[in-house]
Amino acid sequence: MSGFSSRVEQMSISGIREVFEAAGEDAINLGLGQPDFPTPAHAREAAVAAIENGDADEYTSNKGTRALREAIAAKHDRDNDLDVDPGNVIATAGGSEALHIAMEAHVEAGDEVLVPDPGFVSYDALTRLAGGQPKPVGLRPDLTLDPGAVEDAITDDTAVFVVNSPANPTGAVQSPEDMREFARIADEHDVVCLSDEVYEHMIFEGDHRSPAEFAETDNVIIVHACSKTYSMTGWRLGWVTASHERTERMLRVHQYVQACASAPAQYAAEAALSGPQTPVEEMVTAFERRRDLLLDAFAEMGLDCPTPQGAFYAMPRVPEGWIDEVIDRGVVVVPGEAFGAGGAGSARLSYATDIETLEAAVDIMHEATAAVR
Repeated sequence: MSGFSSRVEQMSISGIREVFEAAGEDAINLGLGQPDFPTPAHAREAAVAAIENGDADEYTSNKGTRALREAIAAKHDRDNDLDVDPGNVIATAGGSEALHIAMEAHVEAGDEVLVPDPGFVSYDALTRLAGGQPKPVGLRPDLTLDPGAVEDAITDDTAVFVVNSPANPTGAVQSPEDMREFARIADEHDVVCLSDEVYEHMIFEGDHRSPAEFAETDNVIIVHACSKTYSMTGWRLGWVTASHERTERMLRVHQYVQACASAPAQYAAEAALSGPQTPVEEMVTAFERRRDLLLDAFAEMGLDCPTPQGAFYAMPRVPEGWIDEVIDRGVVVVPGEAFGAGGAGSARLSYATDIETLEAAVDIMHEATAAVR
């Protein structure tokens, strides 16, 4: 057998996926970040119509349909006060591909990429695939990323730093002041701020502000997706927004690894973005209720958990043996170290499941907590 690339040998299967794949059929799965709501009806209907009338039969433009990119630009104007040219948007196969092509276009071999620790598992892996070196930046006690720590970590080898708000795995939301600082750092140090805003609308307290709103240069790149906001994880539709120069470089990668995002998914996404947002509001209300249930339960168990202000994750600090005990009793959670060394001693729980199932999981966690103390 011939050898394997050093890039692949540095990587391993995602800890999230390992736990998910190992879960028994009867287990309560709080490991996977997938909303348990249906894709909005008007989005599904748009995809079906595109299939039935033949609009989805052919390749779209590499960047995506003009109508979808106009809907994305309108979204950024509506939600972020950004004047985005539809020509500077690339529709991608989910937020994951958007992150991938951004890394490939901006990271040279040996470049440093500053990543939150703990942070989303793809940041480390995609940095390595691009030939770069991930450099973890620890979080504040409230699990937000400190702009001062990011600035202190920048060296002559730094090409990119990643910001994720609301964050996976922590649920933390960066303040507008933090986002302004991240934009300043990108401008003054001439490095790329890769802003992962996939959970933008999943906010219970605080406000989402994109660093792009404050940037004076083109050094901020926005990664977004329909996956979480519109419960479209399986549709695999995301996008990246940047300047013309940066978009054109990312397009050179995208056109070879993907050609174009799935056409039916593009029609669904256009409808989701342009249509009624009531399903999103209802979903966020449900997630907030579930979050509060978990926080009350953690307090009763004596587990410390910084309050997640967004997304649908909680990351309590747990005693030794707690995770194994919980999993053995039939509740799947993800060890915090799957998201970086900074996650050690914690567990990530996704509350993207119905309230009755969550209540059953809480009962089991109470039993597990008592067993390890």
